[in-house]
Amino acid sequence: MIERIRQFVALGIFGVLCCALLFGLGPSLSARLVLIGESVWDGYQELRYDPEVPECNLQELETKLASCPVDGAPSISNSPDEEVDPFADDAEVEEKDPFADDDEEVDPFASDEDVDPFAEDVEVKEKDPFADYDGDGDGDGEEVDPFAEEKPSNGDPFAAAEPKEKDPFAEAAPVPKVNCIALNTLAERCAIRHSSYSDIQSRLTPSVKAYRAVEMTFSGMAKFPYWKHMLILLTLLGAVSVTLRNEHIALREVENQTEHRVSQGLQLVVHLLWLISCWNDYQVQQGSAAEAEHGGIPLLWCTGFAILVLINLRHLSQRPAFAKPQQFSVGRLLMTIPLFTYMGLIAGVWFLGIEGHESGQAIYLHKFIQHPTIYLGIGLYIWAGMLFATTRVARLAFGLLTPWGLPIGVLAWLAVVLAAIPTAYSGASGIFVIAAGSVIFEQLRSAGASKRMALAATAMSGSLGVVLRPCLVVVLVAVLNKQVTTDELFAQGLWVFLLTAVLLLGAFLWRNPEPLTIEPKPNAKEVFGQAVRSLLPYIGWIVAGWLAYGLLLDMWVNEQTAALILPGLLLGLVVWERWKVRPTLPEEPDQRSLFPTLVDATVESSTHIGALLVLMGASVALGGVVERAEIMSLFPEDLGGPVGTMTALVGLMVLVGMTMDALGAVVLVSVTLAKVAYDNGIDPVHFWMMVLVAFELGYLTPPVALNHLLARQVIGPEANLEDEELGFWEDNEHLWLPMLVMGVALILVAYVPFVWY
Repeated sequence: MIERIRQFVALGIFGVLCCALLFGLGPSLSARLVLIGESVWDGYQELRYDPEVPECNLQELETKLASCPVDGAPSISNSPDEEVDPFADDAEVEEKDPFADDDEEVDPFASDEDVDPFAEDVEVKEKDPFADYDGDGDGDGEEVDPFAEEKPSNGDPFAAAEPKEKDPFAEAAPVPKVNCIALNTLAERCAIRHSSYSDIQSRLTPSVKAYRAVEMTFSGMAKFPYWKHMLILLTLLGAVSVTLRNEHIALREVENQTEHRVSQGLQLVVHLLWLISCWNDYQVQQGSAAEAEHGGIPLLWCTGFAILVLINLRHLSQRPAFAKPQQFSVGRLLMTIPLFTYMGLIAGVWFLGIEGHESGQAIYLHKFIQHPTIYLGIGLYIWAGMLFATTRVARLAFGLLTPWGLPIGVLAWLAVVLAAIPTAYSGASGIFVIAAGSVIFEQLRSAGASKRMALAATAMSGSLGVVLRPCLVVVLVAVLNKQVTTDELFAQGLWVFLLTAVLLLGAFLWRNPEPLTIEPKPNAKEVFGQAVRSLLPYIGWIVAGWLAYGLLLDMWVNEQTAALILPGLLLGLVVWERWKVRPTLPEEPDQRSLFPTLVDATVESSTHIGALLVLMGASVALGGVVERAEIMSLFPEDLGGPVGTMTALVGLMVLVGMTMDALGAVVLVSVTLAKVAYDNGIDPVHFWMMVLVAFELGYLTPPVALNHLLARQVIGPEANLEDEELGFWEDNEHLWLPMLVMGVALILVAYVPFVWY
């Protein structure tokens, strides 16, 4: 039953991830389709929308123009510096006296002194020589209203006017030419509008309309407004999947009934606290006069947390069977509680119990979804990794190395160093461990490496690439801190990468004291050649897909596009392999068809996506507690110079790396401790290189050791170590060896640059 539900949930996650891919490609697809349309149809931009019918009546304007004077009459044009808007209502056209001085504006109808229009015997001192322009022929300069009745000569304004006899043969008063000019301009513009409308209508052929419909569909996808909703769905569906299997990230697995009940009970409490907080947030939004941007988001959170509560209740009602006998140990019990549970309990107690802020956790969940494309990219990376694990690429790539008899230490080192490249694109070490950790572990074990050596290499596989271009964490540092640039950080990060790689090689060779000799197998060349021939079609497919994205969509692999390109390439690779390659290889053990392969990969992805995103969301809420409690403000601002400040910051950064995800930790450090470092004389680039290395050491350091937890989770039962009495150092080699490498690297990165200060 549970597996059926997980498959149904996986189908939902598959839909969300495919939508993220499709809508993420929307802007590039739209831009490319517009360019194609321009190349096929000249002026395609005009054809993207139906033209509006002109509102002006061209026939009416032409009728009015027919009453204007014919050619040969004196032309009066507007000043070149003055533009008359023919479309303006009641436009006032100013007429100037042609004989007036240039420096003085003369009103041709005004007298030299103010005249009372109702006064008798008004003496007109000076007449305008063009006063008879009104056309009445009396030379009095008065404008005559043809519809007005004549006033009586006795001056009585209320007396009836005597009718005036009109000459039927008199010429009509001329229309002022300036109005005709405006009317002509209006008619010309109206004619242009009608002509443009007719032209566009004639060019809107059925083929244009069909192409436009497709292009406008992708254009609408580029403006997709529901990225936050997609992230919430992905997080909640993943949480349902991981909770059903009880596979949240913890220091150790549940082994008895007591541990099971305590773990599920505390998860229930955390989910209830989140449910209460989101419901209160919804009530606040409903009672607020301001309209929320997405009012349905709190209800979406509430629905998901309510489902998680029901799952926890179901687990508590069951009594699963455990192979190991009932044993009680407080220490072991605390280790079985998932990490997100501790974070959720701390945040819930703070906001509800101490601050009395019921909506506190919901507010920080809103902050978690403020950058939805970043966290959706995490889900896409994990999915790509699971798809990659179903292919033969990793085995074929290791097949290029294994025939030559390389020392185990060198082989493990090569695996970690080569893994730095995809880690740089995934943006965080934990993501790559989830995506490809099982492949690295399996191939090292098949080559003869011990479990502890393989676990150490797997946990470190994502640690070296976080300082290389185009890592998203470094980009985020540059965005939040104007004191540094990505070019400066990546340039310094290359030296940090080389330093760490050299230290790692020394550590692996020290723990595997084999002669540095190559002992090829007898048929090494044949095996190598076969591996190359088998790998070339895969390389060709990947290169072809990479070029297709670049040339067709103008999307080249970088920190923004990698999350969209890599899953698409691997999805196509899986389809091609299952249809074309696998049927020709009957000796291959994995002969599943395409659909079961995609289902299994997505189901496996759903567990890791849910575990990691829930942990990240809880870490954001925990960061809110740190922020509101002003814990970082207790850190002294003056620490006696750069060296003292660096010493204090190193340990704190390791602690932050142990408890928070990389993206959330960068945000927290940027707004709190970065200024302390700058003010105490530490170079910003130097500071952030130290921070990134310290974070990676934190991810490898117990008691949390997140990268180790992720490695054991993705590897499965094979990661369980034999119960052998090898001694403390031998038993824990997989823990202290990566810590030693990153610890030495941290000391060198933190203090050596002071030599050049």
